[in-house]
Amino acid sequence: MSRPSAAVYRRRRLLVIVVAFVAVAAISGGVWLALAQPWSSASDAPAASATPEATASAPTDPASASPSPSPDDTETPGVVACEAGDIVVVAQTDADTYGAGELPQLSISLTNNGARDCTMNVGSSTQKFVVTSGSDTWWRSTDCQTEPSDMIVTLEAGTTVTSATPVVWDRSRSSVDTCDAEHRPQAPGGGSSYHVSVEIGGFEGASTKQIILR
Repeated sequence: MSRPSAAVYRRRRLLVIVVAFVAVAAISGGVWLALAQPWSSASDAPAASATPEATASAPTDPASASPSPSPDDTETPGVVACEAGDIVVVAQTDADTYGAGELPQLSISLTNNGARDCTMNVGSSTQKFVVTSGSDTWWRSTDCQTEPSDMIVTLEAGTTVTSATPVVWDRSRSSVDTCDAEHRPQAPGGGSSYHVSVEIGGFEGASTKQIILR
């Protein structure tokens, strides 16, 4: 039997390279989809009220979060960084009033009101939830956060996205000095009013979200 020619060998090597490239691309795509999953379009989120209801953001406990690494810490080629005048950040909660023992779930809604797509970092390293009552700051999500990570995403023009897993406030007073404390001061209920503010990617929410603790 005659041996294959040099041209046949070259074609075979090229085929192996192409197959390997496709396999790597498929794996990379899967990683990107897995990392991007914490953010979804508003049309995918459940609508339980007139206000788009959040499906959530960071892990339920910022102190024990293990965020996935960013798929890429550079901007998407050809897409500019988001600007403050185009981005609307809204704090969302799963309810307006909470009974005794019910824990508020905090989320973020992002809208790109600009005329073109833009990129921004929506990773846990740029997210901050703050709960206040009057001039008293009760809780910050960053006080006991561990291993914050970046996630660069592209926000399409004219669209709204929401976070996918809420951050849960345990109704305690947070402090960088009490992260490992078994018991922390609990926020008074009985109809007390609190306000939730959010910041993400360097953009602050224009207003706060009021909640009532019974």
